[in-house]
Amino acid sequence: MQATALTFSDDQAEAYDRLAAAFLGAGIDLAESELRPAAEGRTSVLAVVGKAGSGKTMLLAELYRGLKAAGVDVVSGDYEGRRRKDRRTLAILAPTNKAASVLRLRGVPATTIHRILYTPVYAPEYEKIAEWLAGTGTRPVVEGMTEVALDRAYAFYQQIASIPGALAAAGLKGSDFITGWKRREEPLDVGFVDESSMLDERQLDDLREIFPTLVLFGDPAQLAPVGASGEMVFDKLSEGRKLVLHRIHRQTEDNPILDLAHALGDARLGFEEFEALVQEKARADDRVVWAERVEAGLMARSPVLVWRNVTRVRLIQAFRNAYGAPEDQLLPGEPLICDGIELPLKHRKRRIDLEARGLIKGAQVIYLGEGSRPGFARLHVVGAEEPQVSAASIIKIEKPDEEEPFIPHAATMGAAFLHGAAVTIHKAQGSQWEEVQVFAPDLYAAAQSGRSEAGVPLWKRLAYVAITRAQHRLFWVVRNRLARPSGPLSIDDLRREPSPLALGEIEPGV
Repeated sequence: MQATALTFSDDQAEAYDRLAAAFLGAGIDLAESELRPAAEGRTSVLAVVGKAGSGKTMLLAELYRGLKAAGVDVVSGDYEGRRRKDRRTLAILAPTNKAASVLRLRGVPATTIHRILYTPVYAPEYEKIAEWLAGTGTRPVVEGMTEVALDRAYAFYQQIASIPGALAAAGLKGSDFITGWKRREEPLDVGFVDESSMLDERQLDDLREIFPTLVLFGDPAQLAPVGASGEMVFDKLSEGRKLVLHRIHRQTEDNPILDLAHALGDARLGFEEFEALVQEKARADDRVVWAERVEAGLMARSPVLVWRNVTRVRLIQAFRNAYGAPEDQLLPGEPLICDGIELPLKHRKRRIDLEARGLIKGAQVIYLGEGSRPGFARLHVVGAEEPQVSAASIIKIEKPDEEEPFIPHAATMGAAFLHGAAVTIHKAQGSQWEEVQVFAPDLYAAAQSGRSEAGVPLWKRLAYVAITRAQHRLFWVVRNRLARPSGPLSIDDLRREPSPLALGEIEPGV
């Protein structure tokens, strides 16, 4: 171990050393901060597992810094230059935009799995500019682009290493320089996957094709993917490939939200005893709130977390009524959840385009208004690196006691959305918000059902995931009531200028 051992717990230090040994096989020496020839044909999948507060993210960030210091190139979804024989690469991934954005806020350059599986295709003349900015080509001469514009692009890239951002600074639109997306052809070297409890076997197989060295970071106490029988992908690894972090770190020991999450590990704790503990924490610390009603104002940006779909639909309807939303249209500022892409198989290229821009299943989106073409909507994709897009959209609003949803906004084909003022705890996994409202009557219903998952009462798994979505404050809502908002819906808190990749609308395909 190097100097980093001074800040690590024993289990973190052991995990760091085990991973450093694995990286040697990829030609990366963390101890000497240098690159070496990689071992041909060698593959490795390891997992770092631990509950909330055990230091997984801290370890991931320290490993990223060590790899970067050794000369490893970090690959994002923006642009990737030609592969060099002596190059070593790292990609830091998360299953959702929101999970990736949480890492970026902590200084870790994460992107989504989709943005690594699919790479952008640049128009040839702008590919030359990208190569020059990335340091692998000479200053180009491009028809229609002035020297002043190139200087602006260069100055931007020196401040922020984003090829799309630099090209936008030169006066270009995303639709000028990115002509489409393609499935990745060249493998990378090392991949980190955060929130890996959300991965299914198919996604893991895709990642194994790309990364000879793959490290999964996950929480074994969370919910397994639907249909996975309570098993997560890292559960199938041999014990020697799972590095377990046990210690809860000093900076988390006085966090009442994490205290509640870890209390759920007590097999003797029942639902009533747990609620009494929530009340006790709420009296002692304002980061836990015993709430008699749901706050409509919070639902606009962080959904209420529920277990049952019927609860979700009723809360969404109450939210829309509280804001006076008309039945036949959406208000700017209403939250949405991407429910997938509704395109036939022959439009695979269009599907890739939508997904690469952040419109993946489960993405949290804010409706900004009608697009400039029929069937299009302007959208803010929460947590995406380029958040504002205009896309062909099919928006569905479910209503209580009605089988068919109402569709206020319908393209023929494109990205499909459900309302996002309330979501199930399963769908919230992988996301975090500053403030989170958990609808406790639903968890009581789960406790009364007597159901278990992987030998653990279902209500405890649900409560653990819901509670750990809160970064700063937890609202434990105990009554089926809604507090009206203090003002109208707004989009003033969102970045108003479209991002480089968002300029130009995303066609649904014909």
